[in-house]
Amino acid sequence: MGIEIERKFLVVGDDWRVGADPVHIRQGYLSADGERTVRVRVQGDAGFITVKGKPAGLARAEFEYAIPLADANAMLDQLCLRPLIEKVRHAVWHAGLRWEVDEFLNENAPLIVAEIELSDAAQVVSLPAWAGEEVTGDPRYTNSNLARQPFSRWL
Repeated sequence: MGIEIERKFLVVGDDWRVGADPVHIRQGYLSADGERTVRVRVQGDAGFITVKGKPAGLARAEFEYAIPLADANAMLDQLCLRPLIEKVRHAVWHAGLRWEVDEFLNENAPLIVAEIELSDAAQVVSLPAWAGEEVTGDPRYTNSNLARQPFSRWL
């Protein structure tokens, strides 16, 4: 069984952009009921389906599988809940660790969130200067919640 352990932070400033490696992501949800999420994603030219369990602290079960790109696009276009999430993910290295900085588009702009995946929940992480407020435990910042309640509607 796969386990995802991650921390999430709001991003401040633009220093993270130096050397960032971007890829466009389009994703949607077939199910997002709080106990589990089933996500379809097109990342660059690859398709994926991911099943995630309910978070328990920093960790949760995660199963991800590559699927044909045409199938992923068909599911996004025909089956996924609306609105879809669109974002540009930037791979950014800091202190030997790979951070993923998500710059949200459309209804979730101008939200920018950084995630760091950990090997265990007790792992000590050197935070970059652009890592602002930690929002790991705030469910509003999960992608599945951003699909139901986009950032632009929070105000």
